[in-house]
Amino acid sequence: MITIKDKQFDPFIHHEQIADRVAALADKLNADYKGRNPILIVILNGAFMFAADLVRCLNFDHEIQFTKYSSYDGMDTTGHVKELIGLSISIEDRDVIIVEDIIDTGTTMASLIPMLKSKGVKSVEIATLLMKPGKLKVPLDVKYCAMEIPNEFIVGYGLDYDGVGRNYKSIYVVKEG
Repeated sequence: MITIKDKQFDPFIHHEQIADRVAALADKLNADYKGRNPILIVILNGAFMFAADLVRCLNFDHEIQFTKYSSYDGMDTTGHVKELIGLSISIEDRDVIIVEDIIDTGTTMASLIPMLKSKGVKSVEIATLLMKPGKLKVPLDVKYCAMEIPNEFIVGYGLDYDGVGRNYKSIYVVKEG
């Protein structure tokens, strides 16, 4: 168990399981993107650890672009997506892979995908470490998902609670009660 601010968290997904699932996801991407040169758009802050481990497993040429969008305030989603850091390169006629740490409601992706398509991308796919299908509020086609999880609040491996807790190698779930 760990304590972050006013919450206690129990172990949920051990770092070895995360590494196995990231490698398996990379294998799918390696098969699908062999001979291509996509742009990986990494969503900060949460996806940085996942992206670092993922790209070390990729064996095709790719470029990386970091962006930052936010729809959270503490433990709760606001339902509104704010662009904090936008793209600084042209993505026209390029294959794009959005690298995300977790998909909860899908609000961020539902805003981001049409924006990317409006810039003339050749294709756009999502690669996420985690997805909460039970919390999804919009239809999303997520081709590359390492793990589906229940609707729990988690921290670690890049995910935070009010800015804290990203540094843990494993993922922890909030302890209720």
